[in-house]
Amino acid sequence: MEKRMFLAIIISVAILIGSQYFYMQFMPPPPPHDNTTLSEKHTKENQTQPQKQTAVNAEALNHTKQVPDKPAAPATVKEVKVETDLYTVVLTSQGASIKSVGLKRYKDKDGKPIVLKSDDTLRPLSVGHDDGFGLSGALFGTAGGNIILESQAKPASVVFEYSAEGRFIRRTYTFSPGTYAIDVKDETSGMPSYWVALGKDFGIYEKDDSVHFGPVVLRDTDRDEYTHGKVKEPKIYNAGVKWLAQEDKYFFASIIPKGALQETKIWDRQNDIAAAIKFGSGSNNYMFYAGPKEHEDLKKLGVGLEHIVDFGMFSILALPLFWLLKVFYNVTHNYGVAIAIVTVLVRIPFIPIINKGQASMKRMQEIQPKMAELKEKYKKDPQKMQKETMELYKKHKVNPFGGCLPMLLQIPVFFALYKVLLLAIELRNAPFALWITDLATKDPYYVLPIIMGATMVIQQKMTPSAMDPMQQKMMMLMPVVFTFMFLTFPSGLVLYWLVNNVLSIIQQYFANKKAEATAAAA
Repeated sequence: MEKRMFLAIIISVAILIGSQYFYMQFMPPPPPHDNTTLSEKHTKENQTQPQKQTAVNAEALNHTKQVPDKPAAPATVKEVKVETDLYTVVLTSQGASIKSVGLKRYKDKDGKPIVLKSDDTLRPLSVGHDDGFGLSGALFGTAGGNIILESQAKPASVVFEYSAEGRFIRRTYTFSPGTYAIDVKDETSGMPSYWVALGKDFGIYEKDDSVHFGPVVLRDTDRDEYTHGKVKEPKIYNAGVKWLAQEDKYFFASIIPKGALQETKIWDRQNDIAAAIKFGSGSNNYMFYAGPKEHEDLKKLGVGLEHIVDFGMFSILALPLFWLLKVFYNVTHNYGVAIAIVTVLVRIPFIPIINKGQASMKRMQEIQPKMAELKEKYKKDPQKMQKETMELYKKHKVNPFGGCLPMLLQIPVFFALYKVLLLAIELRNAPFALWITDLATKDPYYVLPIIMGATMVIQQKMTPSAMDPMQQKMMMLMPVVFTFMFLTFPSGLVLYWLVNNVLSIIQQYFANKKAEATAAAA
């Protein structure tokens, strides 16, 4: 019986680890016409002094929004910097595209703001036509200057214009404080349709193989994910696309159409994956998002972006666990403490089942000598031995699956919480205590995994066993295997497993005491 439980645990954990590397879809590569690179290089940064905008400074706000109908013909590349309470975005007149987005509230290892940026060969919101993305290198005119939007300021706009060879494009960026979402409006003529690129790797800050990174398409209610190097044929969507994004574990960039679009395409471009949306001629409005995967804030946008946070097949459990985690964080202001509290609450419903399982395992241990007699007596008649064994179980009211049932029932909860602790950006750089300064990364000194392994050994020693000596030796390997697996797991997940083990030890202690008292009374 315990052998089955051992195998169930090992298989479940193997699925958990293996799924992180093999769950990504193997999908489609490129149209041959998309090989245009930028024709011009960046020059010096625009030196225009920023116009500081507040709710009180209405005159300055109005001045910022009023852009001449015909911006001056550009001679050099001009950059426009827009700063809000959340980010600093750098726009470039080369392709009227985005050069970078700096996230003020999220820091790198050196304590500097994280910057989302793209390769200059294909920047975010680069404009393309049927000949490729040649307009990504075209110089647009702009009368906009640097802008600072304080938290209570009204929205402000920057306009870019391009007119040449019968093509006209007027792009208006509108920025608002308090949100990472940027509204974009394109007015075009002279082109029956045009492409808007998401940018090469834009939105991907860190390529972590434990989770998906790369393009994602939300089609109706389905997430389609694509992986670098595995897009062999172009993947084209003609309808049903809610948004197109590029993601890593904690950050992403996305184009969210507000009206009709002609096509969405994922393809291999110059040995790298690319993603773009195709609009028709005329006026097109869409939203551009570049920032963190903050589930609640994304949900408030009302465009389905919260689905970028993918908790997998157990999301029905993960979402309430995530909500509980944040509730207790708001009370304790410590995500480590919140994880411990959630672990206790999650275990409470399983207490009766675990008690029954422990009692069943105790009875299995007690009838072990009789089972050994049956095996010896009917060793030449397997069918008879099986029948007598079942009669023995029935007589002593033993459920052979009772010991592993509690573990199997807890596996979905473990998977769900694993996903939450792995993907929730709220845990990024969240300290617990002492040396645990980031619950989203491994324990730098491996103390938590080692203590967790030790609790597994204690738990194993306390748990009644009906196994033969060989099986017991196999089971003794389990704490070692788990310890090595958990060395690289996020500290938050190891903390959850450690607290769960401690609760199991306490519950087993009282179960053993009760069994001893019952035996003494008999």
